[in-house]
Amino acid sequence: MNTLQKAFDFIRHRRFLSIGLLIAAIAIVIASYTFASTRSSNLLESKRTPIANEEQGMKAVHASATVDQTSTLPEPTPSSTSSVPMPTNTNVTLRDPAKKVIAMKLISSAENSSLDWKAQYAYIEDIGDGRGYTAGIIGFCTSLNMCGDLLELVEYYTSVKPNNVLAKYIPALKKTFNNTHAGLDPSFTADWKAAAADPLFQQAQDRERDRIYFDPSVNLAISDGLPVLGQFAYYDAAVVHGYEGMMSIRTRALNKSKTPAQDANVTTYMNTFLDERIVEMNKEAAHEDVTRIETAQRKFLKEGNLTLTTPLKWSVYGDPFEIK
Repeated sequence: MNTLQKAFDFIRHRRFLSIGLLIAAIAIVIASYTFASTRSSNLLESKRTPIANEEQGMKAVHASATVDQTSTLPEPTPSSTSSVPMPTNTNVTLRDPAKKVIAMKLISSAENSSLDWKAQYAYIEDIGDGRGYTAGIIGFCTSLNMCGDLLELVEYYTSVKPNNVLAKYIPALKKTFNNTHAGLDPSFTADWKAAAADPLFQQAQDRERDRIYFDPSVNLAISDGLPVLGQFAYYDAAVVHGYEGMMSIRTRALNKSKTPAQDANVTTYMNTFLDERIVEMNKEAAHEDVTRIETAQRKFLKEGNLTLTTPLKWSVYGDPFEIK
């Protein structure tokens, strides 16, 4: 009996002990979990705070930088060429039919003191400038050593109409130098005027004008970045001095100023070109009057009319002209 009682007491004591140990173990686990959670939370907060502070700091720096940049940006200054009058339509050139008619009227006012340029197909005269006969819409001349374009015109006219009234003068035209009329007088002027009534001869004059003077001059002016007025300035110079003469004027101008295509001021370059044109004009007594430049082209330039937009008013040799 005593032995049995002792065994029972031992078992009971061990069970209570196991229960106590289990409870203690659970308490230790709970305490450890609580401590770990608290520590983890504290660590997380300690990491979040610098990030938040850094974000606020970056925003402050960005805001400060923005204010600084805004306050230090220089005010935009006007371009040095902003006051230069420019074409209202940069696509318009002297090739435009209406502009080309204006060009022909301007030249006719200087060459023939008339705006009726079509009447000049029949014009022919020896003006005493050493070039022989000057004739037609742009002043073709008979002197081979001074121009020789009249011979080329008659040769072309003969190629499209062999039996024309001027064909018989080709042999003489191949021998005319300076102011000679050999082989031409007395009937050449009358035959020229008769031929001028022929539409084919008028077309021949138009063709040679474009081939020798208008097209190459306008093409060069466009490549130089010149507006309509500048294109006319090149063309008018070529009519008076020949295309090579115009190129010589341009070369001298380029020694003093760049072209607008080279980012130069349009007005500055054009004034330089016109100045050199006057130098060229003054080389011949027949061209000593420079009103076709000063009271026409230069006048338009001063007015800022770089597109030759009508109405136009100018004067040549003291005579006033207007295109409405």
